[in-house]
Amino acid sequence: MDVAPIVLIILIASGIVTYKGLQDYSFFAKYNFDLDRIRKGEVYRMITAGFLHVDWMHFAFNMFTLYMFSGIVVALSGSFYFVLIYLLSIVIGNILTYQLYFKQRQYYAVGASGGVTGIVYASILLYPDLKLYLFFIPIGIKGYIFALGYLLYSLYGMKKKSDNIGHAAHFGGAIGGLVLTLIRYPELIQQQLFLIGLLLIPIVLLLILAKTNKL
Repeated sequence: MDVAPIVLIILIASGIVTYKGLQDYSFFAKYNFDLDRIRKGEVYRMITAGFLHVDWMHFAFNMFTLYMFSGIVVALSGSFYFVLIYLLSIVIGNILTYQLYFKQRQYYAVGASGGVTGIVYASILLYPDLKLYLFFIPIGIKGYIFALGYLLYSLYGMKKKSDNIGHAAHFGGAIGGLVLTLIRYPELIQQQLFLIGLLLIPIVLLLILAKTNKL
């Protein structure tokens, strides 16, 4: 699959920022999602943290997932809307993270996962029959199955609290991708109502766990 220029720009920018962050801890510390610093007014971290990654495996997984799903959104909605979904999903993901961990002043995380999950959700709504062929799975899997598994794993990561990856941002990103796509294509609410309900399951589960203090 050819890579759209805008996707390539994001991949390269994320790689450069991640490399800088892994080489220079002061740079990493200045631009990561540091809840205490955000509370003190450094709101730029809401977006810059989305270009940092905790290690190269984290970077590779996020960028590979973005590559796999980006083509559909760019082809059907254009580069501008792709960027809008990606960046706003990063911000919405970090806003949700801020709300969930507001009392944990030492909380920090990094990752593009909010933006990536926003693109995943947008692409699934735009092309419900999407199938993925991953090198370790010999048969195609439905895109929505990947999305559900991705968020369920995120719940596990949130409960484990050991990797400094912004798992909570995945859910905010999913909400961003879902809402922004439905704003652009409101007819999908009727056409894909069952799929929307399915994609909302892990988000509702997160809200229940958060409400009952089980995260």
